[in-house]
Amino acid sequence: MRPASLDEYIGQTHLFGPGKPLRRMLEGGHLHSMILWGPPGTGKTTLARLVAQQCDAQFIALSAVMAGVKDIRAAAEQAQEARRAGRRTVLFLDEVHRFNKAQQDAFLPWVEDGTLVFIGATTENPSFELNNALLSRARVYVLRSLTEADIRQVLDRALARQEGAVAAEERALELMAKAADGDARRSLNMLELAIDLASAGEPPAITEAIANEVASGGLRRFDKQGEAFYDQISALHKSVRGSDPDAALYWLCRMLDGGCDPRYIARRVLRMASEDIGLADPRGHTLALEACEVYERLGSPEGELAIAQAVVFLACAAKSNALYKAFGEAMQDAKTLGSLDVPLHLRNAPTKLMKSLGYGKDYRYAHDEPDAYAAGENYFPEGMEPRQYYQPVSRGMEIKIAEALARRKK
Repeated sequence: MRPASLDEYIGQTHLFGPGKPLRRMLEGGHLHSMILWGPPGTGKTTLARLVAQQCDAQFIALSAVMAGVKDIRAAAEQAQEARRAGRRTVLFLDEVHRFNKAQQDAFLPWVEDGTLVFIGATTENPSFELNNALLSRARVYVLRSLTEADIRQVLDRALARQEGAVAAEERALELMAKAADGDARRSLNMLELAIDLASAGEPPAITEAIANEVASGGLRRFDKQGEAFYDQISALHKSVRGSDPDAALYWLCRMLDGGCDPRYIARRVLRMASEDIGLADPRGHTLALEACEVYERLGSPEGELAIAQAVVFLACAAKSNALYKAFGEAMQDAKTLGSLDVPLHLRNAPTKLMKSLGYGKDYRYAHDEPDAYAAGENYFPEGMEPRQYYQPVSRGMEIKIAEALARRKK
């Protein structure tokens, strides 16, 4: 079902639309090394084949799951022979992120001298998975998930090549296009299974019932240590911070639906309560902590509702990062100002010797002062200017805190 030419290639119009630089380059027969980064089933391998075909280059395909340095050297030898015959070679390495740094370095000399034109395919962020030497020699192209309309084109083309051997209801194709979740390979796998099931009928036809059967149970795209994982938890956190409970609930459900461990989400919700709500509404931290405990007691799916409750509450709560910022500034001073001594009047004096040395002398016990506040007292080390790390915002409970601090400062 792979397209035989660039004109048959479906999707990625941002790269191959009329007049786009990559399309013009290929139509002109120009080759350069590239990294194709995108979700599964978006046409990375197909594109690499078409690039070689369009430029009349020898195509060598390897998978980083199985290949090693020995295979790279063998490919380079083939490429050298082809080069002597006046033909270029494209080395395609699928799952390139599975190569370690040393393996990635192995084919750089042949890329550098033009023996190989390298095309790597990866579902992971190249910034994290590929070394700088390789990235500097290859341009990164980002492939996007196929739209439902793109998937319909894939399905329609595949059915057309069956030459009428099987019919399909419109609703059935719509269901499979949606269930494919932007993955052309998944859509073709579902269609193949649907054709097998439909062949028992007379005449053979893919019905809505058959489509429901083959499309059921597919999880949305999610990888618990990859790009989608971190993108989605980032979206959840920022939706809470942005006070959008509906978007926060959506991203929570996306992660749960994709198979994320609810305990991980619960821990992140605790972080949100400290970082983005803080003392503007201290109930947020309590609710987030309780959600962790409820999940431990009930498990899935009942415990997930408690996490959802905490997420929605935090999204609706007053926001403040004042404590988060104050903690960061205080930590920075602790690291950079050295080991400043604790002032004598703040030290404890459990022995006669310590008392004789002045430990605890002139300490003002706050509870003996008016309003339990020792006005004018300094609690910072000697030689360090007093700081004001914590600056409450004018939202939620921090309004009252700010008023109290202002009265004491006055």
